Amino acid sequence: MTTRATKPKPQLLFYEIADGVTAFSSMRHGGYGQGNYGEFNVNAFCGDVPQTIAMNRQLLCEELGITVDRLLIPHQVHGTEVCQIRQEDLQSDVGGNAGTMACPPVLEGVDAVMTDVRGVCVGVSTADCIPIIIYDPEHHAVCVVHAGWRGTVKRIVRKAVLMMTEVYQSCPTQMRAVIGPGISFDNFEVGDEVYDQFEAAAFPMEHISRRLPAMDGSLMKKWHIDLWACNRLQLQAEGVLPEYIEVAGICTYDSHDDFFSARRLGIASGRILTGVVLR
Repeated sequence: MTTRATKPKPQLLFYEIADGVTAFSSMRHGGYGQGNYGEFNVNAFCGDVPQTIAMNRQLLCEELGITVDRLLIPHQVHGTEVCQIRQEDLQSDVGGNAGTMACPPVLEGVDAVMTDVRGVCVGVSTADCIPIIIYDPEHHAVCVVHAGWRGTVKRIVRKAVLMMTEVYQSCPTQMRAVIGPGISFDNFEVGDEVYDQFEAAAFPMEHISRRLPAMDGSLMKKWHIDLWACNRLQLQAEGVLPEYIEVAGICTYDSHDDFFSARRLGIASGRILTGVVLR
């Protein structure tokens, strides 16, 4: 007698933002991936097997209650390009990346995606970088941001808030924000060249950086930078109220068994998807 294999169920970390908003970060468990891509990777730009990605995307969309052509994942480049998804865009090939693994032109080179269209999942991929969700409850609009250290230095979060203000007439004091899983201050060790870029960009170095003993056990000291704080301060500087900013407080480097971490697993590994579906 044979038994049917049980279909995996992806594990998602959900955020309680507001009614009518499904916001989440994917975990590593509950998919078909293997090795450093195991188990649940839906990113097509990190070297994983296309068939496995497609199967995992199908699992995710079933969990979210959407079709795969409504899963919109950009090809990120550590820049500051913010893409707006409109209803009319969905009549084109924007959603085609779900089945073909090809990225439609509108999502190529994009590091933040915003929309007020219901029933689509917009999201960004990370594996130590910082994902940020910005939600406007008044206009039921959202932006999901990928902020690695380069994007943070270039203040991509500030740009996202300003674009939501321009496009949706969003009021920053009404916005809700979530800073999702990413590398913590304790584990984000950087060289002087990275520190210098933050300093040149006028970040408050006394509040976001400190020299600590090198993580390799040597007698040297290395700079550590708090990316969570850098992005929280950007949100506050644009008017988002501190009580409306949630920090998940999950370090991907420490929690690499549950969340992908490029510093722990290498670049050839899976990615977390932080996404939002407006209902």
